[in-house]
Amino acid sequence: MPPRCAHPPGPRRLGGALFVVGALDAVVDVAQNAHGLRVQRLYRRSILNSLHGVWSIGAVLGGLMGSAAAGLRLPLAVHLGISATLFSIVAIVAYRFLLPGPEDAERAAEAQDFAAADGRPAAPPARPGRRWFTGAAVRMLAALGVLAACGALVEDAGASWGALYLTGLHADAATAGLAVVAFQAAMTIGRLSGDRVVNRFGQRTVARAGGVLAAAGMGAALAMPSVPAALAGFTLAGLGFATLVPAAMHAADELPGLPSGTGLTIVSWLLRGGFLLSPLLVGFIADLISLRAGLLSVVLAGVVTIVLARVLVSRTPA
Repeated sequence: MPPRCAHPPGPRRLGGALFVVGALDAVVDVAQNAHGLRVQRLYRRSILNSLHGVWSIGAVLGGLMGSAAAGLRLPLAVHLGISATLFSIVAIVAYRFLLPGPEDAERAAEAQDFAAADGRPAAPPARPGRRWFTGAAVRMLAALGVLAACGALVEDAGASWGALYLTGLHADAATAGLAVVAFQAAMTIGRLSGDRVVNRFGQRTVARAGGVLAAAGMGAALAMPSVPAALAGFTLAGLGFATLVPAAMHAADELPGLPSGTGLTIVSWLLRGGFLLSPLLVGFIADLISLRAGLLSVVLAGVVTIVLARVLVSRTPA
């Protein structure tokens, strides 16, 4: 039984509150990734995947907290009050450890390193009055936004449609729930171990290999529908797309000529657009044909990733 509230809010109040929370979450999300990329510049190697892996762990812990609150029959207001107090304290403590100075303080040194690793000259930082959104920059941002949206589509497929698809294969409720578990566990493992792979092979190679893994795995699972094949397909999709969103964010944040944080912000917006549109796309195809056909969007996302991965950084400097 979920936590109960003595005076549940009306649909408009609830929708308004969720809208505000979502808007604030978008701002915080960009800020967190921007600062994480700044810390990564100091390390001179990839660490962003591990940070996203910790986010995945936090998502699991949040779910467990909600389940515990439901089991203890805590009122909703008490549960949310405890969560708000706890995470506010964590945020205040973490704030003391943020890096001082402007957000682009370490950018010049990292830009030179990545330019040398990619075999191209380093671009000078943006200057006042400079034309920022050139045709090349717009094309790069569009490609990176599509890559981020592909990552969002696959994540939503695992979270929103996995259990329903297994139910259609006559799995019981407990087994059907394993689709989400398999996907999230594989993505978490892929992110926690992804930095080592990215540092060795580069974002471009890892993204292409992940696209192949996800497309082949989910394609085979849909071609031979069964519960074990479906679980394997969602596992390979989670593992294959584990590093794609961090890679797109990093590449967008390093686009030459743009003001600090602009590329990251735009790609983050497009990522959220992918989260909004992907359930509509899969649901429309499922209503029109079948959910099995709708999940072919995961295979398509893998193919698109293979094609567009060229816009990512080829090698990470040591």
